[in-house]
Amino acid sequence: MKRALLSVWDKAGLTDFGRALHELGFELVASGNTAAALEKAGVPVTAVEDVTGAPELLEGRVKTLHPRIHGGLLADLGKAGHRADLETHGIAPFDLVVSNLYPFTESPDIETIDIGGPAMVRAAAKNHAWVAVVTDPGQYPGVLEELRGGDGSLSDDTRRRLALEAFAHTAAYDGAIVRWLQGDETLPRHVVVALERTGDELRYGENPHQQAARYRTVGERSWWDDTVQHGGLALSYLNLYDTEAAWQLVHDLGNRPACAIIKHANPCGVAVADDLATAYQHALECDDLSAFGGIVALNRPIDAATAARMVAGPQADVVIAPGWPDGSVEALTKKRKNTRLLEAPEPTRDPLDFRTLSGGFLVQEAPHFAKSRADWRVVTKLSPTDDQWLDAEMAWRVCGYVKSNSVVLVKDLQAVGIGAGQQSRVGAGEIAVKKAEGRAKGGASATDGFYPFADGIEAAADAGVAVVVQPGGAIRDDELIARADELGLAMVMTGERHFLH
Repeated sequence: MKRALLSVWDKAGLTDFGRALHELGFELVASGNTAAALEKAGVPVTAVEDVTGAPELLEGRVKTLHPRIHGGLLADLGKAGHRADLETHGIAPFDLVVSNLYPFTESPDIETIDIGGPAMVRAAAKNHAWVAVVTDPGQYPGVLEELRGGDGSLSDDTRRRLALEAFAHTAAYDGAIVRWLQGDETLPRHVVVALERTGDELRYGENPHQQAARYRTVGERSWWDDTVQHGGLALSYLNLYDTEAAWQLVHDLGNRPACAIIKHANPCGVAVADDLATAYQHALECDDLSAFGGIVALNRPIDAATAARMVAGPQADVVIAPGWPDGSVEALTKKRKNTRLLEAPEPTRDPLDFRTLSGGFLVQEAPHFAKSRADWRVVTKLSPTDDQWLDAEMAWRVCGYVKSNSVVLVKDLQAVGIGAGQQSRVGAGEIAVKKAEGRAKGGASATDGFYPFADGIEAAADAGVAVVVQPGGAIRDDELIARADELGLAMVMTGERHFLH
């Protein structure tokens, strides 16, 4: 007779699974509450303590940690010596282990750190040549189907696949414990990240010859997991990467209707307005050429007016919004059938940022704005007006999402010029001014790092801006402040650099 050992915290589907195993001829051995649940459902079961001859100890901390259990899990039945040991000590082998662990991730505590469960799971997974291990109720149907369809046993491939899932399960569990024990350390000594591949089908990576997939931290969800695609082609690696940037930015612009357009990881249009259609139109006007094939993010549900303007505008690769009222999807897909239309909740942010490095990773706190306007200093004789302050704040906020070196020009809450990714800050400013085409007069200019020389400030003045926002901290700050006064500019120093690579 085949034997199954069951010890589960999550009892979803347990009794039906146990009954089915019994009907297939398995003898069921179960611990504690698992045995009680099976008995209550009328499923024949033997208690672990009846096998071990020892009661549960230490308030349940010791139940299955016993040679009569682990001998039955770890015996290599292809070895005569192992068979002899089993016979000598009266130990019967197990063919199947069903175990999931205490809910540590949901309720982290010393008492929710499982010991016996991981020990059983790892023992069975190590010995998967002879023992199958089931760690998730979602695996029950497939296991039963295979048991019923063959000779009552599982194939070598299935046992190996289940063992892989089991080791991934315990690795993620241990990782969660490590993170908990390290507490709130910003950069802890150990970063243990267990990832699982999602079901998202990505068309390809950065280029069509590269494969790609989205992975998520085991046991956790992000806003991506609740995002719904209403139409268009399958997403690619760059679609997800750029959409992440667009969705974060548009939710960082306050509570008014806003639009952010991202192209190749950089904003090429950003605007805030009284209504969504105007926000989209103003964002598009910043650089309508670059907007073609970009990502459009809107912080309000798509309305008819916005949908109509988008149909008349350039093709977007992705449009993401918090809602798609009746008719809006149809309005866009009628003319833009390939555009991916996403509905998503507000974005979440991870505390750490990872970059690959040969043999490992660079890890830092995720980019964020540590200082607010209250921390900024006006260093010139002139101070911004109320409207200029709004433009200055928006320019600085957008600048934090533009690859370095960057310069952003904003007028009336519309980004009118964005210069990104230049080796020279002056070069970034020249690009921003060229794109603005004279529309920056009276607005604000922001740059992500300090100006080492006055030429950057002079270029901003030539664009007609009224306010320059920069981190400050250059050796020549005093000279730059004096030059700003000569040019009739207000200058604000944030005390915070925002390089982004």
